[in-house]
Amino acid sequence: MIELQHVVKKFAGRTAVDDLSFAVPRGTIFGLLGHNGAGKSTAIGMMLGQVWPTSGVVKVCGFDVQSHRRAALQPVGAIFETPVFYDYLSGWRNLEILSTYTAPTSRTRIAEVIDWVGLTGREQSKVSTYSHGMRSRLALAQALLPKPELLILDEPSDGLDPEGIHEMRQTILRLHRDLGLTILLSSHLLHEVEQLCTRIAVLQQGRKVFEGNVADVKGARGKVALKTDDFVRAAELLRARGLITATAEDRFVTLAEGRTTAEIAQALVATGLPVAGLWQQEQTVEDFYLNLIKPPSSAAGK
Repeated sequence: MIELQHVVKKFAGRTAVDDLSFAVPRGTIFGLLGHNGAGKSTAIGMMLGQVWPTSGVVKVCGFDVQSHRRAALQPVGAIFETPVFYDYLSGWRNLEILSTYTAPTSRTRIAEVIDWVGLTGREQSKVSTYSHGMRSRLALAQALLPKPELLILDEPSDGLDPEGIHEMRQTILRLHRDLGLTILLSSHLLHEVEQLCTRIAVLQQGRKVFEGNVADVKGARGKVALKTDDFVRAAELLRARGLITATAEDRFVTLAEGRTTAEIAQALVATGLPVAGLWQQEQTVEDFYLNLIKPPSSAAGK
Protein backbone atom coordinates (compact mmCIF):
# COMPACT_ATOMS: atom_id res chain seq x y z
CA MET A 1 0.00 0.00 0.00
CA ILE A 2 2.94 2.32 0.67
CA GLU A 3 6.44 1.99 -0.73
CA LEU A 4 9.38 4.35 -0.25
CA GLN A 5 12.47 3.72 -2.38
CA HIS A 6 15.74 5.43 -1.43
CA VAL A 7 13.95 8.65 -0.51
CA VAL A 8 15.97 11.74 0.43
CA LYS A 9 14.56 15.08 1.56
CA LYS A 10 16.71 18.14 2.24
CA PHE A 11 15.58 21.51 3.58
CA ALA A 12 18.04 24.35 2.95
CA GLY A 13 20.94 21.93 2.99
CA ARG A 14 19.75 20.02 6.07
CA THR A 15 18.92 16.37 5.45
CA ALA A 16 15.60 15.48 7.10
CA VAL A 17 15.21 12.06 5.47
CA ASP A 18 18.23 10.11 4.27
CA ASP A 19 18.02 7.14 1.85
CA LEU A 20 14.75 5.91 3.38
CA SER A 21 13.19 2.70 2.07
CA PHE A 22 10.36 0.66 3.56
CA ALA A 23 7.05 -0.91 2.55
CA VAL A 24 3.64 -1.11 4.21
CA PRO A 25 1.89 -4.36 3.18
CA ARG A 26 -1.85 -4.37 2.55
CA GLY A 27 -3.90 -5.32 5.61
CA THR A 28 -1.32 -4.39 8.24
CA ILE A 29 -1.24 -1.80 11.00
CA PHE A 30 2.24 -0.35 10.51
CA GLY A 31 3.98 1.80 13.12
CA LEU A 32 6.46 4.51 12.21
CA LEU A 33 8.60 5.26 15.27
CA GLY A 34 11.30 7.78 16.15
CA HIS A 35 12.14 10.71 18.37
CA ASN A 36 11.11 14.27 17.49
CA GLY A 37 13.15 15.30 14.48
CA ALA A 38 13.74 11.72 13.33
CA GLY A 39 11.96 12.39 10.03
CA LYS A 40 8.55 10.76 10.65
CA SER A 41 6.41 13.80 9.80
CA THR A 42 8.53 14.60 6.75
CA ALA A 43 8.10 11.02 5.52
CA ILE A 44 4.32 11.18 6.05
CA GLY A 45 4.20 14.58 4.33
CA MET A 46 5.84 13.00 1.26
CA MET A 47 3.35 10.11 1.30
CA LEU A 48 0.50 12.66 1.26
CA GLY A 49 2.03 14.77 -1.50
CA GLN A 50 2.47 17.79 0.78
CA VAL A 51 6.26 17.56 0.75
CA TRP A 52 8.23 16.81 -2.41
CA PRO A 53 11.22 14.44 -2.08
CA THR A 54 14.63 15.70 -3.14
CA SER A 55 15.25 12.28 -4.68
CA GLY A 56 13.81 8.78 -4.57
CA VAL A 57 10.34 7.38 -5.20
CA VAL A 58 7.22 7.48 -3.00
CA LYS A 59 4.38 5.18 -4.06
CA VAL A 60 0.96 5.00 -2.44
CA CYS A 61 -1.63 2.43 -3.52
CA GLY A 62 0.63 1.52 -6.43
CA PHE A 63 0.97 5.06 -7.85
CA ASP A 64 3.92 7.45 -7.78
CA VAL A 65 2.78 10.35 -5.60
CA GLN A 66 4.76 12.90 -7.64
CA SER A 67 3.54 11.92 -11.10
CA HIS A 68 0.07 10.55 -10.24
CA ARG A 69 -0.85 12.37 -7.03
CA ARG A 70 -4.64 12.25 -7.51
CA ALA A 71 -4.74 8.51 -8.22
CA ALA A 72 -2.33 7.77 -5.37
CA LEU A 73 -4.29 9.68 -2.74
CA GLN A 74 -7.87 8.98 -3.87
CA PRO A 75 -8.19 5.88 -1.62
CA VAL A 76 -6.38 7.50 1.35
CA GLY A 77 -7.71 9.09 4.53
CA ALA A 78 -5.34 10.92 6.86
CA ILE A 79 -4.86 12.81 10.10
CA PHE A 80 -1.69 14.84 9.61
CA GLU A 81 -0.37 17.39 12.08
CA THR A 82 -3.02 19.33 14.06
CA PRO A 83 -6.52 19.08 12.51
CA VAL A 84 -8.26 22.45 12.11
CA PHE A 85 -12.03 22.89 12.35
CA TYR A 86 -14.56 25.72 12.32
CA ASP A 87 -15.19 25.97 16.06
CA TYR A 88 -18.39 28.02 15.67
CA LEU A 89 -20.01 25.29 13.54
CA SER A 90 -21.28 21.86 14.52
CA GLY A 91 -19.29 18.69 14.01
CA TRP A 92 -21.79 17.65 11.34
CA ARG A 93 -21.49 20.94 9.43
CA ASN A 94 -17.69 20.74 9.62
CA LEU A 95 -17.78 17.32 7.97
CA GLU A 96 -20.16 18.59 5.28
CA ILE A 97 -17.84 21.49 4.42
CA LEU A 98 -14.61 19.49 4.61
CA SER A 99 -16.01 16.74 2.39
CA THR A 100 -16.53 19.25 -0.43
CA TYR A 101 -12.76 19.64 -0.69
CA THR A 102 -12.55 16.11 -2.13
CA ALA A 103 -15.98 14.92 -3.32
CA PRO A 104 -19.64 15.44 -2.39
CA THR A 105 -20.63 13.17 0.48
CA SER A 106 -24.12 11.94 1.30
CA ARG A 107 -25.81 12.56 4.64
CA THR A 108 -25.97 8.79 5.07
CA ARG A 109 -22.18 8.54 4.81
CA ILE A 110 -21.65 11.40 7.25
CA ALA A 111 -23.97 9.75 9.77
CA GLU A 112 -22.15 6.47 9.25
CA VAL A 113 -18.68 7.84 10.03
CA ILE A 114 -20.00 9.79 13.01
CA ASP A 115 -21.33 6.51 14.38
CA TRP A 116 -18.04 4.73 13.64
CA VAL A 117 -16.04 7.18 15.75
CA GLY A 118 -18.55 7.42 18.58
CA LEU A 119 -19.83 10.99 18.14
CA THR A 120 -23.51 10.14 17.68
CA GLY A 121 -25.55 12.48 19.86
CA ARG A 122 -22.97 15.27 19.75
CA GLU A 123 -22.76 15.79 16.01
CA GLN A 124 -24.99 18.91 16.15
CA SER A 125 -23.00 20.52 18.98
CA LYS A 126 -20.54 23.28 18.16
CA VAL A 127 -16.95 22.07 17.91
CA SER A 128 -16.00 24.75 20.45
CA THR A 129 -17.77 22.60 23.06
CA TYR A 130 -15.84 19.44 22.14
CA SER A 131 -13.20 17.93 24.40
CA HIS A 132 -9.76 17.13 22.98
CA GLY A 133 -10.80 13.51 22.61
CA MET A 134 -13.96 14.45 20.71
CA ARG A 135 -11.95 16.66 18.35
CA SER A 136 -9.63 13.71 17.71
CA ARG A 137 -12.63 11.53 16.88
CA LEU A 138 -13.98 14.24 14.57
CA ALA A 139 -10.62 14.29 12.78
CA LEU A 140 -10.84 10.52 12.36
CA ALA A 141 -14.38 10.88 11.02
CA GLN A 142 -13.09 13.35 8.42
CA ALA A 143 -10.38 10.87 7.39
CA LEU A 144 -13.03 8.15 6.93
CA LEU A 145 -15.40 10.20 4.75
CA PRO A 146 -14.00 9.13 1.35
CA LYS A 147 -14.27 5.39 2.21
CA PRO A 148 -10.49 4.93 2.22
CA GLU A 149 -8.55 1.70 1.80
CA LEU A 150 -5.56 3.24 3.61
CA LEU A 151 -5.48 5.41 6.74
CA ILE A 152 -2.40 7.48 7.60
CA LEU A 153 -2.52 8.72 11.19
CA ASP A 154 0.12 11.08 12.58
CA GLU A 155 0.08 10.84 16.41
CA PRO A 156 -3.66 9.98 16.63
CA SER A 157 -3.57 9.74 20.45
CA ASP A 158 -1.47 12.86 21.06
CA GLY A 159 -2.69 14.82 24.08
CA LEU A 160 -5.44 12.37 25.02
CA ASP A 161 -6.07 11.23 28.59
CA PRO A 162 -5.85 7.48 29.39
CA GLU A 163 -9.54 6.94 28.65
CA GLY A 164 -9.24 8.77 25.34
CA ILE A 165 -6.15 6.76 24.38
CA HIS A 166 -8.02 3.54 25.12
CA GLU A 167 -11.01 4.66 23.04
CA MET A 168 -8.79 5.65 20.11
CA ARG A 169 -6.97 2.31 20.27
CA GLN A 170 -10.24 0.36 20.22
CA THR A 171 -11.55 2.45 17.32
CA ILE A 172 -8.40 1.88 15.25
CA LEU A 173 -8.52 -1.87 15.90
CA ARG A 174 -12.21 -1.95 14.97
CA LEU A 175 -11.61 -0.06 11.71
CA HIS A 176 -8.83 -2.47 10.83
CA ARG A 177 -10.86 -5.55 11.75
CA ASP A 178 -14.30 -4.63 10.43
CA LEU A 179 -13.43 -2.47 7.42
CA GLY A 180 -10.19 -4.21 6.45
CA LEU A 181 -8.26 -0.93 6.37
CA THR A 182 -4.50 -0.78 6.04
CA ILE A 183 -3.25 1.70 8.65
CA LEU A 184 0.04 3.53 9.03
CA LEU A 185 0.47 5.44 12.26
CA SER A 186 3.27 7.37 13.89
CA SER A 187 3.29 7.52 17.66
CA HIS A 188 5.45 8.26 20.69
CA LEU A 189 3.29 5.92 22.79
CA LEU A 190 5.27 2.69 22.47
CA HIS A 191 2.85 0.69 24.61
CA GLU A 192 0.07 1.64 22.17
CA VAL A 193 2.24 0.70 19.19
CA GLU A 194 2.84 -2.72 20.76
CA GLN A 195 -0.90 -3.30 21.16
CA LEU A 196 -1.88 -1.96 17.73
CA CYS A 197 0.83 -2.69 15.18
CA THR A 198 1.78 -5.83 13.32
CA ARG A 199 4.92 -4.29 11.80
CA ILE A 200 7.16 -1.30 12.61
CA ALA A 201 9.96 0.82 11.18
CA VAL A 202 12.23 2.92 13.40
CA LEU A 203 13.80 6.17 12.18
CA GLN A 204 16.78 7.91 13.74
CA GLN A 205 18.19 11.16 12.36
CA GLY A 206 16.34 10.62 9.10
CA ARG A 207 17.58 7.08 8.49
CA LYS A 208 15.81 3.77 8.97
CA VAL A 209 17.54 1.74 11.67
CA PHE A 210 15.00 -1.10 11.85
CA GLU A 211 12.05 -2.61 10.00
CA GLY A 212 10.31 -5.81 11.05
CA ASN A 213 7.37 -7.59 12.65
CA VAL A 214 6.30 -6.73 16.20
CA ALA A 215 5.96 -10.45 16.93
CA ASP A 216 9.63 -10.97 16.07
CA VAL A 217 10.66 -8.06 18.31
CA LYS A 218 8.71 -9.46 21.25
CA GLY A 219 9.97 -12.98 20.59
CA ALA A 220 13.62 -11.95 20.52
CA ARG A 221 15.85 -13.11 23.36
CA GLY A 222 15.28 -10.80 26.30
CA LYS A 223 16.43 -10.74 29.89
CA VAL A 224 15.98 -13.64 32.27
CA ALA A 225 14.65 -12.92 35.75
CA LEU A 226 16.53 -14.82 38.47
CA LYS A 227 15.25 -14.99 42.03
CA THR A 228 17.74 -16.43 44.51
CA ASP A 229 18.97 -15.80 48.06
CA ASP A 230 22.35 -14.45 46.88
CA PHE A 231 22.07 -12.85 43.45
CA VAL A 232 25.61 -11.41 43.46
CA ARG A 233 27.22 -14.77 44.19
CA ALA A 234 24.97 -16.53 41.68
CA ALA A 235 25.84 -14.01 38.97
CA GLU A 236 29.58 -14.38 39.62
CA LEU A 237 29.31 -18.16 39.32
CA LEU A 238 27.24 -18.04 36.14
CA ARG A 239 29.55 -15.50 34.53
CA ALA A 240 32.64 -17.57 35.44
CA ARG A 241 31.08 -20.58 33.69
CA GLY A 242 30.26 -18.57 30.59
CA LEU A 243 26.51 -18.97 31.03
CA ILE A 244 25.63 -15.26 31.19
CA THR A 245 27.07 -12.07 29.72
CA ALA A 246 25.44 -9.34 31.83
CA THR A 247 23.26 -8.55 34.85
CA ALA A 248 20.82 -5.77 35.65
CA GLU A 249 19.04 -4.44 38.73
CA ASP A 250 20.23 -7.39 40.85
CA ARG A 251 17.47 -9.54 39.41
CA PHE A 252 18.04 -9.94 35.67
CA VAL A 253 20.70 -11.88 33.76
CA THR A 254 21.41 -12.02 30.02
CA LEU A 255 22.11 -15.51 28.72
CA ALA A 256 25.23 -16.16 26.69
CA GLU A 257 24.61 -17.23 23.09
CA GLY A 258 23.26 -20.78 22.95
CA ARG A 259 22.68 -21.09 26.69
CA THR A 260 19.34 -21.97 28.30
CA THR A 261 17.51 -21.29 31.55
CA ALA A 262 17.73 -25.03 32.33
CA GLU A 263 21.54 -24.78 32.36
CA ILE A 264 21.32 -21.79 34.71
CA ALA A 265 19.13 -23.70 37.15
CA GLN A 266 21.31 -26.80 36.99
CA ALA A 267 24.52 -24.86 37.66
CA LEU A 268 23.08 -23.02 40.66
CA VAL A 269 21.46 -26.05 42.25
CA ALA A 270 24.67 -28.07 41.81
CA THR A 271 26.57 -25.51 43.89
CA GLY A 272 23.95 -25.36 46.61
CA LEU A 273 22.40 -22.01 45.65
CA PRO A 274 18.60 -22.21 45.89
CA VAL A 275 16.58 -21.03 42.88
CA ALA A 276 13.27 -19.51 43.95
CA GLY A 277 12.37 -18.37 40.45
CA LEU A 278 13.78 -18.34 36.91
CA TRP A 279 11.82 -17.14 33.91
CA GLN A 280 12.34 -15.54 30.50
CA GLN A 281 11.23 -11.92 30.23
CA GLU A 282 9.41 -11.06 27.01
CA GLN A 283 11.04 -8.09 25.32
CA THR A 284 8.65 -5.16 24.92
CA VAL A 285 8.64 -2.79 21.96
CA GLU A 286 9.69 -0.07 24.40
CA ASP A 287 12.72 -2.10 25.56
CA PHE A 288 13.68 -2.80 21.97
CA TYR A 289 13.22 0.78 20.82
CA LEU A 290 15.16 2.36 23.69
CA ASN A 291 18.07 -0.05 23.23
CA LEU A 292 18.06 0.53 19.48
CA ILE A 293 18.23 4.33 19.59
CA LYS A 294 20.43 4.53 22.70
CA PRO A 295 23.30 6.98 22.04
CA PRO A 296 26.80 5.47 22.18
CA SER A 297 28.54 5.75 25.56
CA SER A 298 30.83 8.75 25.92
CA ALA A 299 34.49 8.04 25.85
CA ALA A 300 36.16 7.82 29.23
CA GLY A 301 37.37 11.11 30.59
CA LYS A 302 35.16 13.18 28.31
